[in-house]
Amino acid sequence: MGNSNVKNIMRQINVDKVTLHCSTVDAGKLDKSIKLLKIISGMEPIKTKATKRIPTFKIRPGLPIGCKVTLRGEKARNVLKLVLETVDNKINSKKIMDGSFSFGVKEYIDIPSIQFQRDIGILGFDVTVTLKRAGYRVLLKKSKKGRFPNRQRIKREETINFVKENLGIEVI
Repeated sequence: MGNSNVKNIMRQINVDKVTLHCSTVDAGKLDKSIKLLKIISGMEPIKTKATKRIPTFKIRPGLPIGCKVTLRGEKARNVLKLVLETVDNKINSKKIMDGSFSFGVKEYIDIPSIQFQRDIGILGFDVTVTLKRAGYRVLLKKSKKGRFPNRQRIKREETINFVKENLGIEVI
């Protein structure tokens, strides 16, 4: 899913990862969320824990409040195609950032290939798509970390163009 019309290979933008995230405070709903993400992705989600104390919602540090699963490669592209159908291939321009975009799915039953599960009920989740360009690993590695020039970073306008041309998404 890279843009093939770019002449320089180092300037091509690709989908790095797709992250599915579901958050809740209730332990019962957390188990349902884990089942849901497992059905959609086919992978085992991890639990996310709170880092701050919020007394109003009875949240304390270390309390599991959500789950997420990160997909890469072909599996990420397949799930992204499925999930984009739920939002009719339209994304608000406010949800597009430098090198990533996000959107929410209100009910998982909107996904065409997934049937209603009585034990899960009605749940929604968030989808975040992160884009990459060649050479970004220089920033992430621990030893011999290098510099990543600003011209190589993905700008918001480039993200919008990639989304329109390669993924067929209409930006509102």
